[in-house]
Amino acid sequence: MRELVIAFGLFLFIEGILYALFPSKMKSMLKKLELVKESQLRSGGFIFAIIGFIIIYYIKS
Repeated sequence: MRELVIAFGLFLFIEGILYALFPSKMKSMLKKLELVKESQLRSGGFIFAIIGFIIIYYIKS
């Protein structure tokens, strides 16, 4: 559970630093996200989730 809280904190830190350093680029990137199909977002999210799981699995074992 401790690792999950650390990972969530790291996620928030990275997201926050990106918005703080590059606010206009983040806004334009979010506008471009509207043009992407939902199926592409879903499959991309699934692929990143699997990659993240594999990384965590190898680090923990």
